[in-house]
Amino acid sequence: MSLSRVAIVFFALSPFAFGASKEIMELQRDVALLQDQVRNLQSTLDQKVAAIQALTQQTLDSVNRTNTAVAVMENRFNDTMKQQEQNLNGPVANVGQKLDQMSEDFRAVRESVLDMNTRMGKLDAKIADLESLINTVRAPAAPPPANMPPASGTVPPGDSNSNLSPGLGPNGASSGPPQQAGALYTNAYGDYGAGKYDIALQEFNDYLKYFGNTDLAPNAQYYIANIYYRKADYNNALVAFDAVLEKFPENPRTPDSLYMKAMCLEKLGRNDSAAREFRDVYARYANDHPDIAAKAKAELREMGLTVGAAAPKRRRAN
Repeated sequence: MSLSRVAIVFFALSPFAFGASKEIMELQRDVALLQDQVRNLQSTLDQKVAAIQALTQQTLDSVNRTNTAVAVMENRFNDTMKQQEQNLNGPVANVGQKLDQMSEDFRAVRESVLDMNTRMGKLDAKIADLESLINTVRAPAAPPPANMPPASGTVPPGDSNSNLSPGLGPNGASSGPPQQAGALYTNAYGDYGAGKYDIALQEFNDYLKYFGNTDLAPNAQYYIANIYYRKADYNNALVAFDAVLEKFPENPRTPDSLYMKAMCLEKLGRNDSAAREFRDVYARYANDHPDIAAKAKAELREMGLTVGAAAPKRRRAN
């Protein structure tokens, strides 16, 4: 009875057991297939990773080789530049020294040219003096009448009666010129050149008193002013140079007189007035008398000033 029942149950359940086994087999087959796919995928992934690793290694090797090559090139470039620098340092230093030497030579030449221009200006002035003297000697000025007062000349401030020119009486009345114009001027100029300033001052004043309208009168007035300047009597020198500019405004001594007037003002500490006069000298004579203009510019530079615009001309300092 029991065996029959077991058999009946077995036959009754056998279809179900067969169906479950079939599903299990299909599931096992799917799992096996999936495992194969995973293995294939793992194998493919391993191959790709290996390829990537190999490519990366090759890239790293290439980068290393490139860095090495760049380092070698950099070292070679630095060595080459150092060599070039060493090769150029010597010639460049020599060129710099030569430029410095040329600059010094140029400065010396410029100073020599300026000094030569100054000397040429003085030589021209002396030649003009000689020409005027020759003309005066050839045609001496007529002496003024005995009852006529002397021509208005510059009598230096502070002169006493003892300094009156020969030919003046004790009351200052004229008794006639002491000698002809040419001889008087020649003696005065000779004493001036010999450094006998007191005698030359007296003689130039005598010349102006008696021959104040001759061609040499501006020169006589200029030398009077220059004597005062050389004696460091800058106040009287300023008045005397002003007399040249006022009484003989256009003559060969005008540029020098204007420049020396500025020098007197500078010596007296009147720097503003001196600067105006120096600028005026430069503005008026930069083309016609470059030597005087250059000296005026140099004085302005010594005063810490520039040429700038020249101030209006002031003939007499206040």
